[in-house]
Amino acid sequence: MTNRMRFGMFLAPFHKPGINPTLALEQDIELIQWLDRCGYDEAWLGEHHSAGSEISASPEILMAVAAERTKHIKLGTGVVSLSYHNPLWVAERIVMLDHITRGRVMLGCGPGSLPTDGAMIGIHQSQTRQLMEDSLGAIMKLLRGESVTLKNERWDLRDARLHLLPYSNPVFDVAVAGVASPTGAKLAGRHGIGLLSVGATLAAGFDALGMHWDVIEAESKVYGHTPDRSKWRLVGPMHIAETVEQAYKDVEYGIEHWFRYFQSTAAFPQMVVMGGNAREMIDFINASGVGVIGTPDMAVAQIERLWAQSNGGFGAYLLLAHNWANFTATKRSYELLANNVFPHFQGHHQQTLDAATRAQAQREVLAADQAAAVEAARVRYAAETSARQ
Repeated sequence: MTNRMRFGMFLAPFHKPGINPTLALEQDIELIQWLDRCGYDEAWLGEHHSAGSEISASPEILMAVAAERTKHIKLGTGVVSLSYHNPLWVAERIVMLDHITRGRVMLGCGPGSLPTDGAMIGIHQSQTRQLMEDSLGAIMKLLRGESVTLKNERWDLRDARLHLLPYSNPVFDVAVAGVASPTGAKLAGRHGIGLLSVGATLAAGFDALGMHWDVIEAESKVYGHTPDRSKWRLVGPMHIAETVEQAYKDVEYGIEHWFRYFQSTAAFPQMVVMGGNAREMIDFINASGVGVIGTPDMAVAQIERLWAQSNGGFGAYLLLAHNWANFTATKRSYELLANNVFPHFQGHHQQTLDAATRAQAQREVLAADQAAAVEAARVRYAAETSARQ
C-alpha cells in the first residue's frame, strides 16, 4: 500500500426519531468540522425524505453550510437520488457549489434507496435505476458543456445547457453508488467516474467487490476510459475506543436504534443485520465483518481485509456515520482513527517507527559523544576564566 489512501465519512445521517432535529443537524455539521480538523479528506452527505431517521433532505444545503465552517475537507452528495430530480437542476446546483467552494465539491449519484421516498412522488423502485442511468448520462454531457435533449417518463429536456461550466478543471469528482448488483460499477466504467461501494462490508457487497472492479474494467474498455482505482471508495461502519471494553460501552448508547431501523423500518433489504439486544448486535458487527467495534488495531485489520478482497486496492475508505455512541465518544472515535489508523495507509507509520529505531540504536554512542562535548565545553570555559584571572 504505497499510495496515500484517503479517508472520509459517509453521513446519511442516522438519528433517533423523537430527538431534537435542529440539534441533530447542528451536530452533523460540527462533526464535519471535527473531521476537517483531524485531517479527513472527504465527507459525503445524504438525501432522504421519509422514515424519520435520515433527516437530511438536501445534501447541497448541508454542503453549503459546512463549506463555510471548514477549510480543507471536500464535500460530496452522498448521494443525490437522481430519479427524484430533473438532471439539469442537479447539474446546475453542483456547479454553483463548485464555484462557491472553489472546487471542494464532489457529486455522488444513486437511484434512491428508500422506497418510502419515491412512493410520495409516484416513483416505483422498478423505475429508479433506469431513471438514474438516463439522468447520469445527461449530467455528464452537461458538465462537459454539451447540450442535451432527453425525453422520458419523467423529464423533457430540450437543447438544455448549463449557463456555468464547473470551477474545477475539467470537472469535480463524480461517483455512483453500488451495493451488490453490477449497475453502479457498469455506470462508473461507462462514464469514467468513481464507484461508491456503500455496501462494501455487507455479505453481498463484500463478495461483489472483485466482480465490481471487473465490470468497471470491462465497461471502461468499451467506452474508451482508463479505469482508476483511486476513484473507488469503500464504505463501512466503525466505532473505535482505547479498549474493546470502552468501545462496547460507548455503543450501548445508540446501536439498538440503528439495528431496529434496518430490521423493521427502512425497506432496504441489502442491509441485513442480526441481533436482539445490544450485546448480540455488537457481536454481529464484529463477527460478520460488517464493521468494527473495538480498537485501532482492529480497524487496521478490517481495512487490510477489504484491500485484499478488492483484488488490487482502492482509493478511499469512508466511515459510515451511525450515531452508535454519544457525540463526545463519536468525535473521539474519529480522532483515534486519524491518529492511529491513517498512518498505516498513508506512508507515515513505518517511516516514523524506523526513525525511532535508528535513533535508539545510536543512542548509547551519541549520548556518550554528547556528554563528552558538554564536558569539553566545561573544561574550555574553566580555562578561559582561569586565563582572565
